Amino acid sequence: MQEASGRVGSIPVSVVILAKNESQNMRRCIEGVDWCDDIVVVDDGSTDATGDIAKSCGARVVSHKFESFATQRNWAMEHASLAHDWVLHLDADEVGTDAMRREIQDAVAAASDETTAFRMCRKTMLMGKWLKYSDGFPVWIMRLVRKGVVEFEDSGHGEVAVPTVSGELGTIREPFHHYAFSKGLANWIERHNRYSTCEAHLEAKEDHNVNWLQLLSVEKAVRRREQRKLSRSLPFRPSLRFLYQYVFKLGFLDGRAGWMFSSMMATYESWIVVKKNEFGVLSETVPFAVPERSVEPAVSSESEKKAA
Repeated sequence: MQEASGRVGSIPVSVVILAKNESQNMRRCIEGVDWCDDIVVVDDGSTDATGDIAKSCGARVVSHKFESFATQRNWAMEHASLAHDWVLHLDADEVGTDAMRREIQDAVAAASDETTAFRMCRKTMLMGKWLKYSDGFPVWIMRLVRKGVVEFEDSGHGEVAVPTVSGELGTIREPFHHYAFSKGLANWIERHNRYSTCEAHLEAKEDHNVNWLQLLSVEKAVRRREQRKLSRSLPFRPSLRFLYQYVFKLGFLDGRAGWMFSSMMATYESWIVVKKNEFGVLSETVPFAVPERSVEPAVSSESEKKAA
C-alpha cells in the first residue's frame, strides 16, 4: 500500500477526486478536504497543471482513462491503494465545508457494521447565488461509501444517484458546494451539447413505460426517476421543464440566477428532443455514433442532469 499524503487527520476517510484539466478548481477542491490524510486524484490525461497542483497540495495522483463516472469511482476504490475503508467521492468542481466534515466524522464514528454507504447533497452555485429552489435542493446522491462493499452504477451520461446497496444507507445532511459553472457558460454549453447527444441516443432505445406505483414512492430518488421517465413522453418538454423549475419548484425565488438556470435547462431539454428526432431519421439510413463520455463533472441521473 502506498503512503498517505502526510496530512494530520483524525477522520478515517479517504477522498477520491475525479479530474481532467481542472487546474482552476483543483486547489479549492483539495483545500475543502484538508482534514483528510489520504486524498487521491484520479486524472484522465490532463494537459494542464492539474497534476502538479494536486501534488503541491499533498494529494496523490493516479492516472486512469475515463470511461464513465461510476467506472472511474469503482476503479479508484479497487486500484488506488486507498488507506481507509470509508471513501468520500468528489468531482473537482465540488468543495467540502467544515460543517460537512464534522457530520462525516460523527457519522463514520457511529456507523454500525451494517452501514455501507451515506447519501449526501450539494448546493449548486451560479453567479455567486445558491440555486436552492431551481435546482430542487436537496437532491440526494451517494458519495460516502464503504470500500469493497458498495459500487456505483452508470445511468445516461452520469450515474445512478442512490443505487441499491447491501446493508444500511445513512444520510449526511450538511451539503458540500458545487461550482458547476466555474469554467464559464461557454464550457457548460459545450458539455451539455455532448450530454444531450448521449441522452437522446439512450432515450431513443430505452423503455418508457412508467411504474405508476413508484411515482408515489416514499423514496425521493425513486420518484424522480419515474417522473423523469414520464416527462420524456410529454409534449412541449422544454417549456414544461422551464415551468417546473422556475414556477413549480419556486425557482423565481433564486432571482436572476434562477431564471438563467431554468432557461438553460429548458434549452438543454430542447436539444435532447431535437436530437432524438434526428436519430429516428438517421437510424433509417446510417448508424449514428455516440460521442465518448467526458470526465468533466456531471450530476447524477436522478438529479435530472441539472447543472452538470
